[in-house]
Amino acid sequence: MASPDGGAGDSLGAELSMQRSRWATRKLTVKSSSLKRLSLRGRLHHKSTPDEKKRASGGTDVSQPADPAPTDNASDVGENGGSGAARTLFFGLPLPRELQDDDGRPIQQYTRNKIRTAKYTPLSFVPKNLWFQFHNIANIFFLFLVILVIFPIFGGVNPGLNAVPLIFIIFVTAVKDAIEDYRRTVLDNELNNAPVHRLLGFENVNVEEVNVSGWRRFKKANSRFFGKLWHAVEGLWKKDATPHRGFVSADPRMSIETRTTPWEANSPGSRQSVLSTQEDIQMTPVPSPLPQEPGMPSISSALENEVARFQNLKGNLVNQEVPISGKARFHKEAWKSLVVGDFVRIYNDDELPADIIILATSDPDGSCYVETKNLDGETNLKVRSALRCGRTLKHARDCERSQFIIESEPPQPNLYKYNGAIKWRQRVPWDVKPEPREMSEPISIDNMLLRGCNLRNTEWALGVVVFTGHDTKIMMNAGITPSKRARIARELNFNVICNFGILLIMCLITALANGVAWAKTDASLSWFEYGSIGGTPGLTGFITFWAAVIVFQNLVPISLYISLEIVRTAQAFFIYSDVGMYYEAIDQPCIPKSWNISDDVGQIEYIFSDKTGTLTQNVMEFKKATINGQPYGEAYTEAQAGMNKRMGVDVEQEGKAVRAEIAKAKVRALRGLRQLHENPYLHDEDMTFIAPDFVDDLAGKNGPDQKQANEHFMLTLALCHTVISEKQPGDPPKVIFKAQSPDEAALVATARDMGFTVLGSTDGGIHLNVMGVDRQYTVLNTIEFNSSRKRMSAIVKMPDGRILLFCKGADSVIYARLKKGEQHELRRETAQHLEMFAIEGLRTLCIAEKELSEEEYMEFRKEHDLAATALENREEKLEEVADKIERDLTLLGGTAIEDRLQDGVPDTIALLGDAGIKLWVLTGDKVETAINIGFSCNLLNNDMDLLRLQVNEDEGSMTTEEEYLALAEQQLDTFLAKFHMTGSDDELKKARKDHEPPANTHALVIDGFTIRWVLSDGLKQKFLLLCKQCKSVLCCRVSPAQKAAVVAMVKTGLDVMTLSIGDGANDVAMIQEADVGVGIAGVEGRQAVMSSDYAIGQFRFLQRLVLVHGRWSYRRLAESISNFFYKNMVWTWAIFWYQIFCDFDIAYIFEYTYILMFNLFFTSVPVILMGVLDQDVSDTVSLEVPQLYRRGIERKEWTQTKFWLYMADGIYQSAASFFIPFIFVALTATAAGNGLDIAERTRLGCYIAHPAVFTINAYILINTYRWDWLMLLAIALSDVFIFFWTGVYTSFTYAATFYEAAPQIYQELTFWMCLLVTPMICLLPRLVVKSMQKQRFPYDVDIIREQAKRGDFANADAAAAAAASPQTSGVDGTSLGSSRSSGMMSGRSKKSKHAQYASVDEDKRPIYPPSIATHNTRTQNGSDGTNYIMQSRASAELQQQQQPGQEDDIAEGEEVGRAASRPSIDRARPSYDRIRRSMDRVRPSFEQSNDFTSAARLSRIESTHSAQGLPGQRRFNLTTVRKRGLSAFSKQSMD
Repeated sequence: MASPDGGAGDSLGAELSMQRSRWATRKLTVKSSSLKRLSLRGRLHHKSTPDEKKRASGGTDVSQPADPAPTDNASDVGENGGSGAARTLFFGLPLPRELQDDDGRPIQQYTRNKIRTAKYTPLSFVPKNLWFQFHNIANIFFLFLVILVIFPIFGGVNPGLNAVPLIFIIFVTAVKDAIEDYRRTVLDNELNNAPVHRLLGFENVNVEEVNVSGWRRFKKANSRFFGKLWHAVEGLWKKDATPHRGFVSADPRMSIETRTTPWEANSPGSRQSVLSTQEDIQMTPVPSPLPQEPGMPSISSALENEVARFQNLKGNLVNQEVPISGKARFHKEAWKSLVVGDFVRIYNDDELPADIIILATSDPDGSCYVETKNLDGETNLKVRSALRCGRTLKHARDCERSQFIIESEPPQPNLYKYNGAIKWRQRVPWDVKPEPREMSEPISIDNMLLRGCNLRNTEWALGVVVFTGHDTKIMMNAGITPSKRARIARELNFNVICNFGILLIMCLITALANGVAWAKTDASLSWFEYGSIGGTPGLTGFITFWAAVIVFQNLVPISLYISLEIVRTAQAFFIYSDVGMYYEAIDQPCIPKSWNISDDVGQIEYIFSDKTGTLTQNVMEFKKATINGQPYGEAYTEAQAGMNKRMGVDVEQEGKAVRAEIAKAKVRALRGLRQLHENPYLHDEDMTFIAPDFVDDLAGKNGPDQKQANEHFMLTLALCHTVISEKQPGDPPKVIFKAQSPDEAALVATARDMGFTVLGSTDGGIHLNVMGVDRQYTVLNTIEFNSSRKRMSAIVKMPDGRILLFCKGADSVIYARLKKGEQHELRRETAQHLEMFAIEGLRTLCIAEKELSEEEYMEFRKEHDLAATALENREEKLEEVADKIERDLTLLGGTAIEDRLQDGVPDTIALLGDAGIKLWVLTGDKVETAINIGFSCNLLNNDMDLLRLQVNEDEGSMTTEEEYLALAEQQLDTFLAKFHMTGSDDELKKARKDHEPPANTHALVIDGFTIRWVLSDGLKQKFLLLCKQCKSVLCCRVSPAQKAAVVAMVKTGLDVMTLSIGDGANDVAMIQEADVGVGIAGVEGRQAVMSSDYAIGQFRFLQRLVLVHGRWSYRRLAESISNFFYKNMVWTWAIFWYQIFCDFDIAYIFEYTYILMFNLFFTSVPVILMGVLDQDVSDTVSLEVPQLYRRGIERKEWTQTKFWLYMADGIYQSAASFFIPFIFVALTATAAGNGLDIAERTRLGCYIAHPAVFTINAYILINTYRWDWLMLLAIALSDVFIFFWTGVYTSFTYAATFYEAAPQIYQELTFWMCLLVTPMICLLPRLVVKSMQKQRFPYDVDIIREQAKRGDFANADAAAAAAASPQTSGVDGTSLGSSRSSGMMSGRSKKSKHAQYASVDEDKRPIYPPSIATHNTRTQNGSDGTNYIMQSRASAELQQQQQPGQEDDIAEGEEVGRAASRPSIDRARPSYDRIRRSMDRVRPSFEQSNDFTSAARLSRIESTHSAQGLPGQRRFNLTTVRKRGLSAFSKQSMD
């Protein structure tokens, strides 16, 4: 056991418990690390009196001047202190008077835990929705017209009928918005009413007990009333209706805090139990000190001894002297009932309802595991720790007795930062004075569970609520639900205003002309009329003006908006019905959640995608390994298929051949493994490491050296980890693993498949099953991985007594720590293998070890324990100690893991790129992982120059913000110079007009800390221009708020259309910020889907959504709007031309029913069908020629030029439609039988209306690409309907003066001549221009249509038809270049090492020379040629399992000699050879650059972290390491 002073004991035995060094897995933000650790000590020489206990406005205790404030931006808590101010919470203590108002209520008010992502409530829906709808200027105009028609003086016919169109459009839009918002409300209610165990019967002084306003009571009463009414009705047809809030029960959950013990039953409430203090709960990550002896002598008064005692003192928040009521119990409550200051208990797999500070967990050392996929998209587990002072809290009674204060920073959105402190008073055993000391402990993000996370592999965790509702970090990152309007709808306002201008001019002309006409006294008007309606010419003109507004109102057609709603709704229905976007695995079609932005999907220029769960499945599979210089494993990855495809290889045929090889190889590998050992935990479907040659070597068929190397390698994988194993019952049984990293789980799973199964972990070590034999290994220390170390280590005591340190990590980090002067050949071969693996898109790790003497370990243990109990800079000191021991390592080999892409991701990305769409990846994952995925999905390739924009954070907080900005600007200027740019305003103006995709030469990688600086106002423009020059941009380690900020920067800075796609709650902010948000339904939950505009099942469906439906919708809508304005210009201006002949007195040329029917039946259906069904090319051709989409990016389908051309065409055709019939009527001399000449006003209107309708419908047909039977039928019926209506309506006397107009008109020859001539003259210019354009200046789509008609895309059509049936082509047997089945991938396997392969002819197989990148140009000097020196030191248990006939007693010298002359095993390695053939003979610049860990770079790395290389250096400098080329992403490249 560890001694009280923190050192280790005298011996190392089984009694040593496993030690785990934990520190933050993320870097701190600027100026946060210095505030990170608050003092854990009391007043050493004097105590404060109650009079001295004054509190500052921010809530900090000024009686402890040594303790820094917990926040650097805390605002004062005054009378207006809200949730945005720093908060001080009191538990078991009265609220200070200065924090109360005059009535004794808390001053500080906190946000409710009830959240609302919906935009409306039942009470606010009507006014709020109307407010949004009347932001549309056209709706305001239509409302004004309705009001105008109410006054008869302006010539309005029927005010009620006039209001119907406006009411209809408002109602339809409101219903659509209500449906969309109802879905969000359902999710909100589901979350708000989710159960959580909350401590009741305990006084929370931080909030007012009853804080429900009268308005809220009114709303709650309504909700309860209608809820009861609904459930009563529901109970009529449901026999056993479930209560709405069935989980709220008075019976508490039976758990450790509520189970009644015998002694508790005797005295339930009055007995003051001391159980909490007697239970042995480990309080720190190091062994607890030995208990103090009762007769311990008093300690020295020296400050050092006092501090040492405080370091080993167990903190305890429980005050045993406080009486308890015994009423406190944990009961189920709804999330929305939680308030700040509540105690809550979270159970395994529960979702966190609020931001909670952990006080205690079921784990003795206070740790718990949390899954943060809703925050950062990562499904791996993360460790969080309870406060050391709170780990004695177990029961409700302990919470009731606890007394402490929490000083917290204000709510802020940074997911990786939190500063606070907990303070309490506690007696110390060595103090002779009776009064307790004041104690404090810092609170960091590692002590907090955030809302939206899930507790995993932990029975329970107990904590206090510090942030609720919209103050929680996940909600602060989510943003508010936006109200999105399509771009065309926004731009339409300008055209409506232009039409207002035209309407104003027409009305002014009409008013002036009519006023002048009435002012003439010498004209016949003054003799034959009874006077003007206004009495004076001026007033008459004024009235005429408003009458003209009513008559000419169709220039701003309300029917347009009704038609657009119909079109968009139909488009949404077709998107929903597309079986090509249906994901059968989860029964998920593409669901349009916003119906009004389908045309925006056709103008997308930038797509922002999450990585984990969006591009990848987040399923890690161990594929390859290199052990002792021998490469193992067979795989055919997406990256390799993409590389071969670019080289012209038929990857479909190659994929079939490889798949056949892998299937056979897997059979042989499984047979070999079962011959070695009947492993009950080996399941065929789970094995991903397909390596029959490895199995042969494991069996010793190629000598004992490689056998021992393979055994030792797998044993290392089984021991060096932090996974949790779970044994699932069954026959045979199954062992699954849960880890902080999915990579780690894949490594341990492969060790299990090879016969080295982790059965479980205890405080003393790891229980393994090694080839059928159970073994117990004592794990002395585990040094966990973090982002700066890029490695993890485990120190294990082997059964033979040796102490081994196993280390795994990034290749560059491990190579820098290898023992200098050794393993020259092995290092070179391993580096080459790792480079091959990386080129295949695999994630690589290096495995190394070191044997420690007992003295070395004792020294490390002593330093480690001291660092673990340090009060300040604890993480830095732990890292120093770890760095010191992790040197002089011996290389064992490397691993390669595939992060499985979703089906069809590479093809989709390539297709979108061909369409001119730029794809950016915004991920919370680390840089190395993002780059590997970039290669796998074809975002990055070998021809690109990777620009790494990186500003390293100074953990010592010595660098100022100005210095960070200067560093970022310097890098931006350097990279911009590569493109001959400076970041000026002129360059930005050019960039906004340039929609061409950038050259495929550069890609940019940037991390979240650097993004913080480049998004500042001074650098944002330069960063934007730099990104625009890069083909791909990868933003790593970014928070949800940063994702949204990047999207906003591009959207507003370049004035482009953006689309964001993601699957987790961490993607909600960018989904809402983008013009179009797409959520992927699946594993990650429902937040992204509920906040999105479209929900799809897989990333690959994005190609159909964007390139097919998006392009169709944009083109259709743009054409429909243009034709709608055109047809209303024809109709309205025909009325205007007639005013010339009647002194502009606003006489109707058309019978009134014609005006009603014009936009209802005569011309509306064809233009609506155009917007719903028109297709320029089929969906197959749209995907075959994605370049057609670029017209949408360039916004060429809807332009102002096009608008004005259609308007001019409408004015021309209106003149022809009026004057040609006018001439024909003038030439007609006959009179009708009733004495009325056909020149009568309404009959002249018949002459005009018929050819005008024919012309308009023919014009729409000309502009339609697809003349199918439905379109032709609609136009024919529309044309016929005007004859039908005229004949039927005029046959009744109700038609008044229009009675019998049909027979009178239709019997005239001039009418039919007019009907024939007028459309021809109207359409002639359009036909001529259109013919010349298609013949001389064809659009891209015109050429493609001719090719499609010629049959050039027949094969594509056939392939699309076959797509509905099961496919067996491509990389893994489904589709070209995509992985359609994870089951097939796991089934890949290789043949025997001696087998003949279809794709590898051993007799003709060439020996490829090393490329420039892999050529070892700078080797280690002084190498002694030793390669695998640990073979002589195999573990005792492995030596016992050697094959019969092998000698057990081999001299050490012979072993070393054999290791030095490691045999070369010549055999076919199909996968390895394929990737070698895929590489260019002379590699491009990427692998030679500073941003790729190539074999050459690994060979150049000196072992700078060996003891010989750094004499006297206490701690390595990460910046120095990067400059020397140790990081795969360093900035200095020239070695």
